[in-house]
Amino acid sequence: MMDHIQRFLFDHTNVRGEISRADDTTIEVIERHGYPDVVNRQLGEMLAAVSLLTATVKLDGTMTLEVKGGGPVNLLMVESNPGHAEGGQRLRAIARFDEGQALPAEGASLRDLVGDGHIVMTLDPREGQRYQGVVDLEADYLAGCLERYFERSEQLPSRLWLASGDGRAAGLMLQVMPEDTRNEDPDAWPRLGMLADTLKDDELLGLAPQELLVRLFHEEQVRVFEPDSIGFGCTCTRERFAAALHQIGADELRSVVAEQGELSATCHFCNTRYAFSAAEVETLIESPDSPPPTLH
Repeated sequence: MMDHIQRFLFDHTNVRGEISRADDTTIEVIERHGYPDVVNRQLGEMLAAVSLLTATVKLDGTMTLEVKGGGPVNLLMVESNPGHAEGGQRLRAIARFDEGQALPAEGASLRDLVGDGHIVMTLDPREGQRYQGVVDLEADYLAGCLERYFERSEQLPSRLWLASGDGRAAGLMLQVMPEDTRNEDPDAWPRLGMLADTLKDDELLGLAPQELLVRLFHEEQVRVFEPDSIGFGCTCTRERFAAALHQIGADELRSVVAEQGELSATCHFCNTRYAFSAAEVETLIESPDSPPPTLH
């Protein structure tokens, strides 16, 4: 089955959950960037996490999760976009680090990679107001950092379990539903968290969602919904790059073409290269009505 999000809830409680499988998406990111394994592992966890968070807030728009710090890796970034006609979520990711600086060994924590820093979560809906939340990195691993984010910024008790490695990535999230009065089981939240704490990384990465739910919660009443697809996808287009180039001065554009014979730009997220011939650059320069740029 392709990468997907599996939503579920526990009957007669105020607890819901999601399981994310992002194997193919992680492989796409790895193959397009060629980052070291220690960076790929962290991006895999972030891909799984962002897919869970996007589904949780039911966002029809873009979600961006950034981890910034002063360590060997100064930026880890994952973005979720609507799947448009094909539905679901489309994810992309990048990392920034000094290639001349030694990175921590495989198995390093998030804090080992980025040092002291912060997490920035940005929600940009198609309609409505843009929202951005910022919290300090207060845990060694991403799951703990995001749990603290929800505790402080959203006041929603939330637990996450994330795993990544060897081109696979997966996540499990449990969350108390806000303002839900149907809870007939006040002990459900601590009990379900303790059951999920028995989860091992190889189970999270290797078991299908239905098997995982049976493995963890076989004595609970779990209601499972239809899964939603996720996958790799980039929002860059030739038209967007052309619109961005149109904002550069004519003399500078002509200077680059005179030196290189053409003008090219590469998307940082998917490494797609867009080349514009001298004639195409002149068309850009002479077209005052070109649309405003959308930069990525």
